[in-house]
Amino acid sequence: MKTYEADVVVIAAGPAGMTAAVQAAEDGANVLVIEKQPVIGGAANMGMGPLGIGTRYQKQSMNDITVQKAFEMFMEYTHYNADARLIRRYFEQSAETIEWLEEMGVEFEGAFRYFPKSEATWHIVKSDHGIGPRAASFMNKALYARAQELGVRFLVETPGKKILMEDGKVAGVLATDKDGEEVKISCKAAIICTGGAGANKELIKEETGYIHGVDMFNFAIPGIMGDGLKMAWEAGADKLPVRIEQAAVLLGTEELAGSVCNVFSQPNLLVNRNGKRFMNEDQMQNTTFLSNALSHQKDRMGFSIVDSSIVKYYVRNGVDNVSLVHPDADVSDFAEGVKTAQENGVGALIVADTIEELAEKAGINVENLVATVEDYNDYCESVDEEFFKDRRYMRPIEKAPFYCARFCPGGYGTVGGIRINENCEACGKDFEPIPGLYAAGADACNIYEDSYMFLLPGNSMGFAVNTGRIAGMTAAEYVQE
Repeated sequence: MKTYEADVVVIAAGPAGMTAAVQAAEDGANVLVIEKQPVIGGAANMGMGPLGIGTRYQKQSMNDITVQKAFEMFMEYTHYNADARLIRRYFEQSAETIEWLEEMGVEFEGAFRYFPKSEATWHIVKSDHGIGPRAASFMNKALYARAQELGVRFLVETPGKKILMEDGKVAGVLATDKDGEEVKISCKAAIICTGGAGANKELIKEETGYIHGVDMFNFAIPGIMGDGLKMAWEAGADKLPVRIEQAAVLLGTEELAGSVCNVFSQPNLLVNRNGKRFMNEDQMQNTTFLSNALSHQKDRMGFSIVDSSIVKYYVRNGVDNVSLVHPDADVSDFAEGVKTAQENGVGALIVADTIEELAEKAGINVENLVATVEDYNDYCESVDEEFFKDRRYMRPIEKAPFYCARFCPGGYGTVGGIRINENCEACGKDFEPIPGLYAAGADACNIYEDSYMFLLPGNSMGFAVNTGRIAGMTAAEYVQE
């Protein structure tokens, strides 16, 4: 057995773990980080940046978002099914966290909205490839460099297995190295930052009722199996609900051209298996709302439908709504993208010469879809009497060929499961802190209740980096005491 000693052990080196390690080390603690994967960074290597409230970027662009406004938005959105003290501390610290990251060399493109109805709280990390996925990997590099400068030790390919407790307090962490040899780290505090259970199909089904790959298509980062949840629960932390951080997904996205995905992500006619509308399609831009609505439909799916005249309009004028995932309004290569998808046999995209044929190919109730299209076309001439969609987005489905693509529930992985307080101390069923045990990031993220707060984008990574810092501060203070 290999043995090590440290004041604080950080379990997992994603955005929560890296910020926890750096903050604890800056506050004087001897820190050791264990990471299951051979590289550091976790989900942040695919992300774009954290939330910030009241930053200089927002003030420079005259975005009126304050801690008070964001706090009230968040608490009303969740109907107070969130820890108000934790939300308040997280939001109030978030601007200073942006500055803290900048001090170690992280640069930001600015503060952005995710989609038109959201607030400009998403602080996109500046990279060498512009705004887009993987930008936050540059933040990880800066954090890692700062951690090394502070003497933080890293053991990669070393998954944590158990929190060792003595007299009701954390006394160490057991892990296993890449050769299968047991590793024991004696410590006074442990911070769990393991990132959820997005790749654990059994746990997802048990905790949420969804079946990954059937009616749930969340990100499944290899190795994210819920190890930290199990360690925390075994050590006495109270078990809270584990949820999917939902955001609807267009099936076949990885096989379809960006222009094709962009067209179908617009507020087009949206129907379920029964051929009936089920929401105001203007709300599709908030993919959490869309995922929630899909979860209540037959087979948990919906179909976005356009005709050739709508496609022509988008090609000529650009799409109605853009987002940071689909930032380009130009969809002039739609026809080429459809042709390529057909040649490659992409089943997620369906093309037909009649509405009846489209329904049959997609598995939609034919009679109902025909009636829905007739009603919808009538609404386009007056007002949407069914769901009150903005007239700007009401365009009739009349001209062949007709196209449809399927949306299903998706998300970024699991969130929640470990009870924490505003100091990121893991707490038992009695709500009392477990001495020396802390949690940050996804496994401690119990703040959304049933719906991810997409109106304040950057929340997922923002919660990770800020709770990581809070846990690092609190753990360093605890070991010094």
